[in-house]
This record gives sequence, C-alpha cells and structure tokens, in this order.
Amino acid sequence: MPIDLLPLLAPVLLLVSALAGFMSPGRRPGISPRLAEIATLMSALIAALSMGVLITSGPGTSRLLGADGMGFSVRLDWVSSVMFLLVAFVGWVVVRYSRTYLDGEARQGAFTGWMCMTLAAVLLLVTSGNLFQLVLAWIATSIFLHRLLLFYPDRVQAQRAARKKLVTARLGDVALIGAATLLTIGFGTTDIATILDIARSGEGHGIATVAAALLALAAMLKSAQFPTHGWLTEVMETPTPVSALLHAGVINAGGFLLIRFADVMMLAPGVLAVLVMVGGFTAIFGGMVMLTQPAVKTSLAWSTVAQMGFMMLQCGLGLFALALLHIVAHSFYKAHAFLASGGAVDQIAGFRRPGAVAIPNAAAVGRAFLVALGIYLGVGLVFDIGDKSPQAIALGAILIFGVAYLLAQGLADMAPRALTQRIAVSAVGASLGYFALQAATSWLLIGTLPATPAPGPLEWALIILAVFSFGVVAVAQAMFPLWAYHPAAGGLRVHLSNGLYANAVFDRLLGGWSTRRAS
Repeated sequence: MPIDLLPLLAPVLLLVSALAGFMSPGRRPGISPRLAEIATLMSALIAALSMGVLITSGPGTSRLLGADGMGFSVRLDWVSSVMFLLVAFVGWVVVRYSRTYLDGEARQGAFTGWMCMTLAAVLLLVTSGNLFQLVLAWIATSIFLHRLLLFYPDRVQAQRAARKKLVTARLGDVALIGAATLLTIGFGTTDIATILDIARSGEGHGIATVAAALLALAAMLKSAQFPTHGWLTEVMETPTPVSALLHAGVINAGGFLLIRFADVMMLAPGVLAVLVMVGGFTAIFGGMVMLTQPAVKTSLAWSTVAQMGFMMLQCGLGLFALALLHIVAHSFYKAHAFLASGGAVDQIAGFRRPGAVAIPNAAAVGRAFLVALGIYLGVGLVFDIGDKSPQAIALGAILIFGVAYLLAQGLADMAPRALTQRIAVSAVGASLGYFALQAATSWLLIGTLPATPAPGPLEWALIILAVFSFGVVAVAQAMFPLWAYHPAAGGLRVHLSNGLYANAVFDRLLGGWSTRRAS
C-alpha cells in the first residue's frame, strides 16, 4: 500500500476483525476478541507511523480512491494525526478490557464485531480527506454505536435512550449533509484541504456562514449540548466498555468537526458567539447537575455533558488548538473513569470519615480566589502573558477558579497547614501546566489551525459574561457547606438532580417514554 494511504489500513483491519466477530456471534467466540485486540493495537502502531510520516514529509492529502469527489482519501495533518492516535489507543484499551468484561456473555462475538465497526468508522472520520468520506463515516459511526447501545435489547431504559439518540443523530446527519452540500457548491470541491485553504484566504463569506451554522448544529447535536443532552445521561444500560468508548471517543466527534473546519467557522463570528453561549451554559448546567447525582456512571455522564459544553465554549472563542488539547485530556480521563467505575463504590466505602471538617467562610473564599488569581498571573508573567490572546487568558482564569475552590478548603479555619501548602503547590502546577501546554499546542498547530482573532465588542461581552458566570458558580461551590442545608437549597438540589426537567420536555416532544422504533 502506498505510504500516503497507510492510515486506511487501520479501518480495514478493524473491518476484518468485525467480520470474524459476526461469523461467531455467540458466547466465547473463538479468536475474534483476540483478533480485535491485535487489530486495534496495529491501528495504534499505524497511527504512530503516520505521525512519523507527517513529521518527515509534512501535511498533505492522499490520492483519491474511487470516483472524483465520491471516494476515499486521507488528510494527514496534526489534527487528524493526533485524533487518529488517540482513537486507536483508546480503542485498544477498551477492546482489551472488553475481552474480560464480556467473557461468558451470550452475544460476545456480536459485541466485538459492532465495537470494531464503530472504531473503524471513527478512524475513517478523523482521517477524512474529502466531504463524502466525512459524511459517510459520521453517519456510520452513529449507526454502529446504536447497535452497541442496544446490546441488551430487552431493557426498556436502553430502548428509550437509544430512540432518543437515534432522533438527535439523524437530525445531526441532516445538518452535516446540508453543510457538506453548501461547502461543495460554494467552494467548488469536496476536498477538505482545498476548502480550508480557500476559507483561510477570506473567500466564500455568504455561503460559508450558512454552512458554518449547519456545522455548529451538527456538532452540538453530536456532542450532547443543552437541551438535547438527555440521551447521553440515560445510556447506562449498555456495557461499561461502550460507555468508555462513547464518553472518551465518539462524543468528541462534534468538537473534532468544528476543529477540522476551523477556517470555515472563523468566517461566521455570529455562529461562534452562539457556540460560546450554548457551550458555556451547558458547561455550567452539566457541572451543577453532576454534583447532585448519586450513581457513579450517571455522575460521569453529566461530567461529560459539562466537558463537551466547555469544549464548545473553547471553539466559540476561537481557541481551536486548546479545544484539541481538551479532547485528548478528557478522553484519557473519561476512559479511565468509566473502566474503573466498578471499584469506585469500594474505594468510597474505604474512606475514613474525618473527625472535623474545615468549612471556609466568606473571608477564606475571598482570600482563596485572590491567591489563585495571583498565582495564575505570576506564572503567566513568566510565560509572557501579554502576548496571549484575551480569550486564552480568560479561559485560564476560568480553569483556575476550580483551583480556587480547592484552595478555599485549605484556607478554612480548621484546615491543617499541610493541606494549604499542598493545594497552593497544586495551584502553581495547574498554572504552569496550562501555560506550558497552551504554548506547546499552539506552536505544534501553527499553519494547521487559524490564529485566535482579536475580540470585537460582542466577543468581549461574551468573554466577560463567561468569566463572571463561572466565577459565581465557583464561589457558590466553595461556600457549599454554608448554604447547602438551607431549606431552599433542598428544593434546588431536587430540581438540579432532575436536570431542571429539560430532558422531560424533550421526552414529551418525542411522544413521552415510547420505545417504538428504538431498534
């Protein structure tokens, strides 16, 4: 196989493994689980080799296999290479875990087959060189994932969640098909690299704005943004490996779509503003609801909703390089969190209940935020914070609010000095990590992704609103012990634990809890 088509070998290996699983769909299906593990490991090695080719030969698009504009090709740049390696590695971990987790299940072979099909579709998606392949892989990913979500088809909860996912996925498919059609008409080609080059030159504003709006809609539907987030928090009746693959991989497809077409998105500042507002609200909403959930996997699902919202916020601010970094970090964290969720209850049960709790008062919270911001600005001066975009500075401030919440515990009246010192060191480490990773990622993606633009009046208003909103939530969380037992707080917790009933409205629009056409 020619070197420029090498990444296509990975999905081919996975399709072969899937065929082996379907040929022996029952319990302990012979070699198919082992074959799937080998195929995913080989895919990770191919991804690493492709990254080596990128380093030595530079970015490019492979030759087209098939009819002009309707075939398969590979776009190899830092965005696709990072996503290729990430998906292949996480896929290998999940498939390896599944061999033991599903051992003895009546349909283990079929599960392995659908898992490999889903991974193959995602790999084709992230390496797409043309719009035809992108749309085809996008739709295929949803279809194959749907089969995994219905692995236990008799479970009513699984049917309900799968039906809801089916509706949102088909709406997202329609939006992406519309965007691809407009991009093909407006730019005269299906080649993604050519479209991005033309968009970067500033051409195609009229049709590109509508295409960007459809891309944003497809991304928000794919990545469970408010108010269509409900399906993601309900797909708990599927095996844990599917949850890990969904929350660490497939759910990131919306963010990848925006990053892949970043140059097109930059032509539509109004669409980016919508992403900031929807993503920012989803992040705050998901984070607050997460704190009220009693079940481990449900809490992790709401965490994913919040993280996807934060990723949309990053894309809306034009911080596409940081959004890609966020995808990588979140994928590793969430894959581990779901695969280790089975032992979470035992770990919590083993914790010793402290004799006294350090409760921060308003003064301690105020000092914590001032100290955290001081550390952030001090580290920022080392990294020449004056050269950073206002969006990147604001995003770092939002992230440091989480450290300030922890620091408030260390500055409370009964907190031991060792706790205060450790959290202060963590604040320094978080600031160093943010600026160092931000600088490294921006340097790596120079020429691949557009630079963050200078904010206009609308962007400044959204930046200030985002920082203020996240700051208020962080302060409320830091002072949680002081207000949590107020009678009004009990009602708020009930409403939050039900997601403010937004999902109930979505259920009503879909005909209630009907399970018709779920499969």
